[in-house]
Amino acid sequence: MNKLQKYRIKKNYSCQFMADKLNISKSFYWQIENKKRRLSYETAIKIANIFNTKPDSLFYDDFCNKKQED
Repeated sequence: MNKLQKYRIKKNYSCQFMADKLNISKSFYWQIENKKRRLSYETAIKIANIFNTKPDSLFYDDFCNKKQED
């Protein structure tokens, strides 16, 4: 389970709730959460705002890990 999933589950939010908040489809949100889609900076900020945190708290580790894989 990745950090984004942990935050969502901890808040008891569904994928549909997150998608509705972000004004995207549930499947698009699921793809973001499961790293099947790239995340725009704007969307990262919106997601972080939903969780009352900063984008780096949610996504920086993933970004660093991706850089190491490349």
